[in-house]
Amino acid sequence: MICSLCIWYSSAQDSATKPDYFQEFQNQKGVQERFDYFFGVPNRYIEDSAYDWQAVVNVYHNNAQKVKDSSSVTKYELMQSQLYYDIGDFSKSVAIANQLYKKIETLDLESKKILLDLIDNNYAKLGLYDRQFEIRNEKKNLGLTDKVIFYDIYSNLGLHRKAMDDYIKDKLKTIREDDYFGQAQYQSNVGNYLLLDMSIPTALTYYKKAKGFIDVYLNDISREKTEQEITKGNLLKAIIEGNIGKCHALLKEYDIAIPYLENSINLINEYNKGKFSSELVENTLELADCYLQKEDYDKAKDYLLKGPQHDPVKIENILRRNRLLAAYYDRIGDYKNSVEYLKRNVRIRDSLNRNESSMKKQQLAAVAGQEIEYSKKMMEQQKKDLEQSRSDLQAKEERINIVFISLIFTLLGFAGLVFAYLKSIKNQRLIADQKRIIEASLVEKDSLLKEIHHRVKNNLQMVSSLLSLQTKNTRSKAAIEALEEGKSRVKAMALIHQKLYQNDDLSVIEMQGYIESLINSVQSVYKKGGHNINITIDAEGVELDIDRAIPFGLILNELVSNSFKYAFPEDDENGKIYIHLRKNGGQGYFEYTDNGVGLPEDTDDRANSSMGIRLMNRLVNQLQSTLNIDKTSEGVRFWFNFK
Repeated sequence: MICSLCIWYSSAQDSATKPDYFQEFQNQKGVQERFDYFFGVPNRYIEDSAYDWQAVVNVYHNNAQKVKDSSSVTKYELMQSQLYYDIGDFSKSVAIANQLYKKIETLDLESKKILLDLIDNNYAKLGLYDRQFEIRNEKKNLGLTDKVIFYDIYSNLGLHRKAMDDYIKDKLKTIREDDYFGQAQYQSNVGNYLLLDMSIPTALTYYKKAKGFIDVYLNDISREKTEQEITKGNLLKAIIEGNIGKCHALLKEYDIAIPYLENSINLINEYNKGKFSSELVENTLELADCYLQKEDYDKAKDYLLKGPQHDPVKIENILRRNRLLAAYYDRIGDYKNSVEYLKRNVRIRDSLNRNESSMKKQQLAAVAGQEIEYSKKMMEQQKKDLEQSRSDLQAKEERINIVFISLIFTLLGFAGLVFAYLKSIKNQRLIADQKRIIEASLVEKDSLLKEIHHRVKNNLQMVSSLLSLQTKNTRSKAAIEALEEGKSRVKAMALIHQKLYQNDDLSVIEMQGYIESLINSVQSVYKKGGHNINITIDAEGVELDIDRAIPFGLILNELVSNSFKYAFPEDDENGKIYIHLRKNGGQGYFEYTDNGVGLPEDTDDRANSSMGIRLMNRLVNQLQSTLNIDKTSEGVRFWFNFK
């Protein structure tokens, strides 16, 4: 008897903790109640799949059509559009939504918001970025948003740095310090733009900050959270941990990446159950790639052959899955299947629209034009608002006497505020303690990062010292020159890390000071005093991140070394070197000239055999540019543009 009661109590507890959303939806009496319940449940597919919900909604929709209840038909079609979006069938979802958009004037404000959000999200998934402006402008006109944003559209069109700069300007000052969810979302989004721009170490820093904020948000017991807020917080945590795993995987730190990716997949499956998730697809493919790299082929196969909710929709994910399957079958010796998946990718690429690039440019031009037009309208509106503010100010001055009367009520209200303040002191202390913990953690992480850069610099200096010792024990002139060149390159890299741990900002390097230090270092290697060569450096105010600063420093090391060695063989009294580095928005320009003897006539023939020129070409390629060499009347000029 006691066992029976325990079993009944346990089952009752389970039913209380896991409500049957699907049955509750069907128990609602009318269409409006079903509509509100459907869009109010945060994780409605926790027990029953979206296909089960779709079947029931279709029955309700058909019944409403039979009795010609147009209002009910509209609400059920909104649910159908949402269900197709959750399944991942974006074309059907937007087709239904666009039909409803034609009669948007007949909808209530809540339905308008749901419809416009659906169309906006579908256009983003389908790559129709230029059409999103019309929808977002409609949202603003209805008062659903404060303004039309463009940064996510620019990112989808490949301009990740511009998108990040616009996003930071728009969001940085609007997030409160105690809004831990908002802070986590902000840090995560900045990390996304950096990850897309392949600035992996910097992106990882932002993702780790985001994880700290979201953990504080979820563990904050001073504020009660609704089920929807808990679901939203855990989904953001899943996305952040998945991106941390991706960063470690790109850095080939697979053992670190795997736990983050697995935890992200588990959270998405728990809090986004039944809905299509591109993050779930990407994390699953990344996890399969990690196990392939670790030669754990069974686990790699398991993740590559996951269920329908893991099937990729985006072309790039389909291509990656086929590529990973081809690699898997190749490693286990099944070459027939490996070739088959490679052929699939070839067929997919052949079927892609050849005009995709030009279409993207057209979309970018259209979006840019719309943003300019929108900016003009905003400026006109601001002028009108300013004039209205002046009129309001005059009206306020005329009503100044009323302020004195309201002062009495303010004093009464102040007494109430004091009472409320005393009541909230406990919560404020808890928040202050959590803030101190976060700040201490951030300071500790910055200190550790500086220590890492310091140790890397010391290790590189040790390598330089070893090269110096080897030089003293070497009699071959060619070997000595090669060792000296290697030592100079090592010093150039060591300077980068020295500048980083000396800076307050660990993400960028101030290039004017770095170039000056590099010149002094090269002079010391080649025993040139430099007093007869006039060196002009024009890089004031330019900062580069470490991913660009290292190849740039090695390029400059090669150029300055060559000038010291070859440009002035007889007399350097009138020698001049000019170094110019500038940034303009997202573009950079570098130019290096000297007035020495110039390059030999057979430079082009010797380019492939010259270690220095081959090294510079590869480094410039890392900067996604091409090295240009101009033979001038006096000396030589090297230049290139870079992102």
